[in-house]
Amino acid sequence: MNLDRGPLTIFDAISEPILHGKGEEWFDLCRVGTLVAAIFGCQSMVEPLRIVLVRRPDASFATSEPKVWGYTGRPNLEAAGKEHDAFVALLRVSGVEVWYHDEPQKGKADAIFVHDPVIVTDRGAIILRMGKELRRGEEASIAKALDEHGVPVLGSLRSPATAEGGDLLWVRHDFLAVGQGFRTNAKGLLRLRELLEGSGVQVEPVPLPDYKGPEACLHLMSLISLVDEDLAVIYPRLLPAPFHMTLKKLGFDFIEVPDGEFDRMAPNVLAVGPRDCIMLEGNPITKERLEDAGCRVRTYQGDEISLKAEGGATCLTRPVLRAR
Repeated sequence: MNLDRGPLTIFDAISEPILHGKGEEWFDLCRVGTLVAAIFGCQSMVEPLRIVLVRRPDASFATSEPKVWGYTGRPNLEAAGKEHDAFVALLRVSGVEVWYHDEPQKGKADAIFVHDPVIVTDRGAIILRMGKELRRGEEASIAKALDEHGVPVLGSLRSPATAEGGDLLWVRHDFLAVGQGFRTNAKGLLRLRELLEGSGVQVEPVPLPDYKGPEACLHLMSLISLVDEDLAVIYPRLLPAPFHMTLKKLGFDFIEVPDGEFDRMAPNVLAVGPRDCIMLEGNPITKERLEDAGCRVRTYQGDEISLKAEGGATCLTRPVLRAR
């Protein structure tokens, strides 16, 4: 089998033996007759979402110390569960296969935000190392969950490197933008470059503003979401100007989030396909601008799972497979 070809679509007709590799193997595949279905590969923010990992809120999420976690209040667990179920229902009606990460995470309130401890590439998962110290320990647990589904580990980060999924934005299949702030450091960026060396992926830093300091959650994806190959939702007041200009040169158009909707996480939009979006309710201006740009927009209620805990639609999901 030629492993140097481009990424597989969800079904690729091949006659070679199935790969069951770990680590350095590129694909873990399941034969269906003469067709092979890829179960992982996600170097895009906008290709149709096929498989996603989520975590339902549990007792740890309803922390008795919300201020320690940077929450605005203690989440109501019953209400949070209902909100999350409704959110997952939106994913399923979009044709997405949903995997649950259920292993107990005692004392890890943020574990519901499965986007951050890992990214999934065409060659396997990269296990990150959280910049927020309270979250360390989530990484090994989510790696185990992915392994149980047959997703191999390409590599991992070790101290002093840190990186969180919210800082990692696939601008193109071969272009990964890496936010550099309080959660993802220069050592983390260098390690990602090492792991992606030979894959043809350009890994570029995007320096982030201080905003409210190290205790606040400001990821690159707090400021931008891609909803098509040439369309981005941005908060221009904080988006670094050099990165903004890079995207313009690449041919992107922009939907700007107004100041009044930034704190309601309007820039945090999950694309389940090109111009097919899920976002937190209560952002009518941004929603209308998306619709004017030809996007289908569905919203979810997130008083407990998002607004209290500062995590939007992308944060609640770890895409495992995107494929046309």
